[in-house]
Amino acid sequence: MASDLETEVQAIDKSLLECSAEEVAVKWLQATDLPKEVYLHLAYYVPKIYCRGPNPAPQSEDMLAQHVLLGPMEWYLCGEDPAFGFPKLEQANKPSHLCGRVFKVGEPTYSCRDCAVDPTCVLCMECFLGSIHREHRYRMTTSGGGGFCDCGDTEAWKESPYCQKHELNTAETAEEEDPLVHLSEDMIARAYNIFAIMFQYAVDILTWEKENELPPGLETVEKSDTYYCMLFNDEVHTYEQVIYTLQKAVNCTQKEAIGFATTVDRDGRRSVRYGDFQYCDQAKSVIVRNTSRQTKPLKVQVMHSSIVAHQSFGLKLLTWLGNVIGYSDGLRRILCQVGLQEGPDGENSSLVDKLMLSDSKLWKGARSVYHQLFMSSLLMDLKYKKLFAIRFTRNYRQLQRDFMEDDHERAVSVTALSVQLFTVPTLARMLITEENLMTTIIKTFMDHLRHRDIQGRFQFERYTALQAFKFRRVQNLILDLKYVLISKPADWTNDLRQKFLEGFDAFLELLKCMQGMDPITRQVGQHIEMEPEWEAAFTLQMKLTQVISMMQDWCALDEKVLIEAYKKCLTVLMQCHSGFTDGEQPIVLGICGHSVETIRYCVSQEKVSIHLPVSRLLAGLHVSLSKSEVAYKFPEFLPLSELSPPLLIEHPLRCLVLCAQVHAGMWRRNGFSLVNQIYYYHNVKCRREMFDKDIIMLQTGVSMMDPNHFLMIMLSRFELYQIFSTPDYGKRFNTENTNKDVVQQNNTLIEEMLYLIIMIVGERFSPGVGQVNATDEIKREIIHQLSIRPMAHSELVKALPEDENKETGMESVIEAVACFKKPGLTGRGLYELKPECTKDFNLYFYHFSRAEQSKAEEAQRKLKRQNREDTALPPPVLPPLSPLFASLINILQSDVMLCIMGIILQWAVEHNSYAWSESMLQRVLHLIGMALQEEKQHLENLSEENVVTFTFTQKISRPGEAPSNSPSILAMLETLQNAPHLEVHKDMIRWILKTFNAIKKLRESSSTSPVPETEGNIIEEGSRDKDKAERKRKAEIARLRREKIMAQMSEMQRHFIDENKELFQQTLEELATSTSRVLDNSPTVSDTKLTALGPKQTKVTERRQVVTCILCQEEQEVKVDSRAMVLAAFVQRSTVLSKNRNKVIQDPEKYDPLFMHPELSCGTHTGSCGHIMHAHCWQRYFDAVQAKEQRRQQRLRVHTSYDVENGEFLCPLCECLSNTVIPLLPPPRGSFNRLDFSDQPNLAQWIRTISQQIKALYILRDEETASKSEDLILYILKYGNIILPKGFRPDFQPNLYSESIKEMLTTFGTATYKIGLKVHPNEEDPRVPIMCWGSCAYTIQTIERILADEDKPLFGHLPCRQDDCLTSLTRFAAAHWTISPLSSVQGHFCRLFASLVPNEKSGNLPCILDIDMFHLLVSLVLSFPAIYCQDFSGVSLGTGDLHIFHLVTMAHIVQILLTSSTEENGMDQENPNGEEEVAVLTLYKFLCQHTGRELISGAITGTNWQPYLHCHCLCYILTGASQFKHLCSYLSLPNNLICLFQENGKIMNTLVESWCSDNEVKRYLEGKRQAISYARDSNKLIDLPDDYSCLINQASNFSCPKSGGDKSRAPTLCLVCGTMLCSQSYCCQTELEGEDVGACTAHTYVCGSGVGIFLRVRECQVLFLAGKTKGCFYAPPYLDDYGETDQGLRRGNPLHLCKERFKKIQKLWQQHSITEEIGHAQEANQTLVGIDWQHL
Repeated sequence: MASDLETEVQAIDKSLLECSAEEVAVKWLQATDLPKEVYLHLAYYVPKIYCRGPNPAPQSEDMLAQHVLLGPMEWYLCGEDPAFGFPKLEQANKPSHLCGRVFKVGEPTYSCRDCAVDPTCVLCMECFLGSIHREHRYRMTTSGGGGFCDCGDTEAWKESPYCQKHELNTAETAEEEDPLVHLSEDMIARAYNIFAIMFQYAVDILTWEKENELPPGLETVEKSDTYYCMLFNDEVHTYEQVIYTLQKAVNCTQKEAIGFATTVDRDGRRSVRYGDFQYCDQAKSVIVRNTSRQTKPLKVQVMHSSIVAHQSFGLKLLTWLGNVIGYSDGLRRILCQVGLQEGPDGENSSLVDKLMLSDSKLWKGARSVYHQLFMSSLLMDLKYKKLFAIRFTRNYRQLQRDFMEDDHERAVSVTALSVQLFTVPTLARMLITEENLMTTIIKTFMDHLRHRDIQGRFQFERYTALQAFKFRRVQNLILDLKYVLISKPADWTNDLRQKFLEGFDAFLELLKCMQGMDPITRQVGQHIEMEPEWEAAFTLQMKLTQVISMMQDWCALDEKVLIEAYKKCLTVLMQCHSGFTDGEQPIVLGICGHSVETIRYCVSQEKVSIHLPVSRLLAGLHVSLSKSEVAYKFPEFLPLSELSPPLLIEHPLRCLVLCAQVHAGMWRRNGFSLVNQIYYYHNVKCRREMFDKDIIMLQTGVSMMDPNHFLMIMLSRFELYQIFSTPDYGKRFNTENTNKDVVQQNNTLIEEMLYLIIMIVGERFSPGVGQVNATDEIKREIIHQLSIRPMAHSELVKALPEDENKETGMESVIEAVACFKKPGLTGRGLYELKPECTKDFNLYFYHFSRAEQSKAEEAQRKLKRQNREDTALPPPVLPPLSPLFASLINILQSDVMLCIMGIILQWAVEHNSYAWSESMLQRVLHLIGMALQEEKQHLENLSEENVVTFTFTQKISRPGEAPSNSPSILAMLETLQNAPHLEVHKDMIRWILKTFNAIKKLRESSSTSPVPETEGNIIEEGSRDKDKAERKRKAEIARLRREKIMAQMSEMQRHFIDENKELFQQTLEELATSTSRVLDNSPTVSDTKLTALGPKQTKVTERRQVVTCILCQEEQEVKVDSRAMVLAAFVQRSTVLSKNRNKVIQDPEKYDPLFMHPELSCGTHTGSCGHIMHAHCWQRYFDAVQAKEQRRQQRLRVHTSYDVENGEFLCPLCECLSNTVIPLLPPPRGSFNRLDFSDQPNLAQWIRTISQQIKALYILRDEETASKSEDLILYILKYGNIILPKGFRPDFQPNLYSESIKEMLTTFGTATYKIGLKVHPNEEDPRVPIMCWGSCAYTIQTIERILADEDKPLFGHLPCRQDDCLTSLTRFAAAHWTISPLSSVQGHFCRLFASLVPNEKSGNLPCILDIDMFHLLVSLVLSFPAIYCQDFSGVSLGTGDLHIFHLVTMAHIVQILLTSSTEENGMDQENPNGEEEVAVLTLYKFLCQHTGRELISGAITGTNWQPYLHCHCLCYILTGASQFKHLCSYLSLPNNLICLFQENGKIMNTLVESWCSDNEVKRYLEGKRQAISYARDSNKLIDLPDDYSCLINQASNFSCPKSGGDKSRAPTLCLVCGTMLCSQSYCCQTELEGEDVGACTAHTYVCGSGVGIFLRVRECQVLFLAGKTKGCFYAPPYLDDYGETDQGLRRGNPLHLCKERFKKIQKLWQQHSITEEIGHAQEANQTLVGIDWQHL
């Protein structure tokens, strides 16, 4: 069967390959009916090339298609060999000045904030780097794919539209020339023919809907029974559902199903089965059945293979057309002409229309191909771009309808092209005037929101996921409207005015449907049952906010338009009102002799709505009238006299009263939906077109009506009219037992109303209300934000409203009001308010929330106290109002206002605790202050002829009228100044009185005769002095009282100490011992030289070590025989020092870790937090943790931050992740028994002795195995025959430690073994001690590397947790042999020793190049006691240590000499100077003899072996300074290390000879293998580029390695080795230990032994992973200019590498603290625990 297939394929290939493109083209050129000829060719060949089997074979298909199908077309088009024809075309073509590069997903794009016309104008990286914009302020984002680069488009940039590459030649003429002039007539005709046929064919076949027959002209004679079961993409079903269904339907593996699903998601469709019709149809029915349960089923079609073949070629053709037109602008224009030519059926029959209108029926892949073609053809040809825009607009409604029905994202819908068309200013204006685009968009939008209530307002259903999905689609229309309005016209034509106003009418219709939507009624009695729907309405409002602002901006640009729009808006508002007012009875209100007629309406009883867009639009237009001065130029055109102010203010006032009542707690039973609405009403995203405009509407109302009337209506709406119109209302509270809640509510309402009056008078920073400009407004916002606390740039940007270009205008003014402070290693840069700006602080700033207001007040008062000023916060001086709003100020001096102030002050004077609150008084004082400031300014700016109409000071000095005879406001203030219960407000009252006197003076100086100073002033001065004296006296009393208390306390302490003398004595002694323990490491006499080894070894006095258990708080001394004390520790595998990460232990069960390779490919690191417990306390604690975990698992199935099954727990004190404990031990005694070294053997003798002992052990071991079968007597007889070395007693078994310590030694040893080798724990395994020694050596090496990298002295102080950990670890490792089987430790020693001193039994050992000497040294020294303990010949242990050390050191020197590279300065062999070099030379020559080649050695200095010696020191004890000589003396080495060889000449010669004769060494010297050379460099994380966009670019070029050429969605960079991975996706999941894991998790096991540090490039986020269940995100090392990180790249500011922060991450990695960091993060943030880290 297989061979048949092969021959068939070969046969096909032959017939196809014989087809000659040139001959076919010649035949076509002569044909009379060209379309028929071409179709015959396609009908015959396409099915032979495409879709020949179940799986696509793109390489061969493309190759054959090019040869058989596209080749002839290219020949036909060029009229010659296309290899010559196309280059000719290219040469004749002018280089385009448009870039037009289409963005890939995730590619970086740049927008210049200074020059771009709008934020959608972007540059690709190449153009950006070659443009002037890189010097400007720019934003960097990652593209979602599908847009293109706007370089060279003059309409996209205010200046510098070209980069260096696309610069126009100055010689070129500006006018557009016809690109067809470069082509011959002949060529044009041929191109026209072939394009018309091919484009038509592609469109027909792609939009073909029948599944079983081909379009006419393409049918073939014989029809095979081969079909595909084609699965299409939708956005409803999840990956999991599709994968599961496919596994059932087509019996594939999960891997295949994932492959299918990924392709379907990427290309929009994929055949999942190939075969006859029945076979495919069966799969289809299974898929449909399986997916139709919850939602609509997946779309599946059974399609004939020839249709699929033609469609595949159709796509290929469109791509080909795109490439061909790239050669010449002329060809591009011909294609555009072909595409937009009307077909025979009239309207919408052109090919472009056909494709657009069947967009939603096409699959994803086909869409993106034809969109790309449109972009490279229609959008790149300016003439046809305009024609295309018109076609697009005419089909707009239909396209949007299709889009709503479709479920694909907008990015793959043709409607997304609107951004390319509507944002071009000239196109947008042309479409508004000629095609009425604005009206079209708005009406289309209204079509889709069909649900209305009886009044015709929008009504939204419950906001389900489906609703939200549909609603999101509708919102795209608002986006299109925004694009159209984004660039504003400078000159208006009558057409534009007319069409804009038509659009404005449609827009008003839309707003009219929103006016009053979602009305609410107060719940009384019981809580609301179902939260009403509010989100949809607010989402709509939010999306429309910017459109509304832009509409106002457009209106304000032209006076005629503004007047018309104002009238229209007013008319619509009146229509809305007519529907609201019926059934509300009129009532008359009267206070202070003023009366006004209004309607009876209670917010707390009737319906009220927060949505009033029409009123707010009118308020905006009213301000525009003032700002553009139209109101003063053409008052006759404006209906200002017809306005009814009470009607205008009615609804905004209701809305503000609603807010006040919610704050007063009257609407609690209406649930959260109302709270949320109020929150958004004030929120920065909505307030500009909601809350702010309501305030402006009230200001408009006040400026147009009698302020007394306004205040009475306001009192009535606030439901406070009764209180202020009834005399003596306050007194009633004391007599009747009024409900406290009601009183509280009324108080809050009065406060809110006063606050509202403050806002109406004081908020004049909107240009048009006050005489200010936009920058003043922003400055004021920033000042008030920074008054709360210093803020970061991003916080400030969030707190300021954005315009349509996403700009807040902050950068231009921030320097004037704030200073920037740079960040440190953590945190972010902050702006602090400049001190001179605090005078502009207004406590009642209208954008403060309640919390912000109190914070700001506190901060400002604190600041004043620090500067020794009085703490009053007076109202700031305000800018003057603009003329249209000028009369607004009279509200402050109106009778009703004075009456309200008087009543509240009266309450305060009477100190009636019920009826008033301090904040009410504070607001009244603020209002009085505002009025005084206002009057003062009026007087200062007074010109000759004006009379000051603002006479507030006179009014507050006047006492009340006859019947009540209430005192004047001024008199009451003077009374209150001395009231004891108002301490807080004294400063403010004093400030008011002072200002009052200043104004009086001003008035007098402006009138003619100066009057002598008034009495009030003198009184005030006197009271000021009295006040000071009073304060002083109080301070003195307080000081005396403090002193008295202190004296009493010290007396009591003394008394207590006398009573408990013995106790204190004891404590002091203990303190002394514990401090001495701290000093344990430092030499007692500072100038003694310390020596760790050899004859001069320094005697260190042992100190008692007393420690406290953190669990039971008991103290205990660390002794050999006492209960064990342990340190919490964390053991982990590590590749931090690795020089070869790719080495993997194949079979850990059989692996022998005795010798560590110098590559250190994977070590075991031990770290500790340094907290100490009793072993039994820890055991109890751990058991409790385990029990708790079992209970938790039954309850909820979430991970915790630690994995109990693997023995993990958190340190009970610091919650540091730990997985075992290290026992605390006293220092080993033996090593300190200082013997007289004179009679100790030298190196040669010692080696001889040891070799004999080893030999004896080997014989004994053989005996033992032999004697298993024989009798004991025989055994003893044989035993007698062995010649034992002198004093060697192999039967001796030492026993040093208590049981509990032994148990802990076993616990820690087993843990190290289990984790280091990834095997099951087994205490008996002979490899346990090896792993313990290895961990000890590796940890020491790590610490040495960290110290070296930080240039810290080796003998300086280590951090105490590292110090404790090291001490315990080395002591543990030195003691571990006592609990291992002695014979196995001796065996290890024998093999280790044999690697340096070979014996006949040594067997197969690694050569000297493949052993890490430090690991060898540690293992030898730590296993040596196992032999030494049986040696009673009087040789000291120290001697052994010294000899081992010298031996290993010499081996290391030989290792260095053998591997040192040629590059290092070749040694001058002629004239050696200095004994050291002579010595090196002799050794070097000796080596040369044995290796038989010239070794080029570096001059041997200390540097190469310093790391090795450093590690060795740490292994002993840590003190002193770190130069080479000190090291040598400390380790009792000669300063010239080569002397070692000379001292032990004979034996060394034989050893060196044996080392160098090893086969591996020879292979290395012959260059057949590699070896590590010394000194090994420290590993560092990879180098990152300074500019973050380089990384984004690198990531956008990275394709997923598994799914052929597909762009990765979450490219993630490993910071350890620099590999780019495709994270968080199905395609790159692999199986690890029986579980599917993502690419990052899999990579951690290869690269970092389970620990990884990654940078998620698209998110700009560092990811730490450890194992499968642990991970956390960490701040990236990239900061913007404001010292902030941008995780998620939301802000888009340029990011640069902060080296310090990167070093910090590197340090975490080098110190092995990643897992600990993750543990802390997961403990602090529980949401991290729920993330499936293994899928990343």
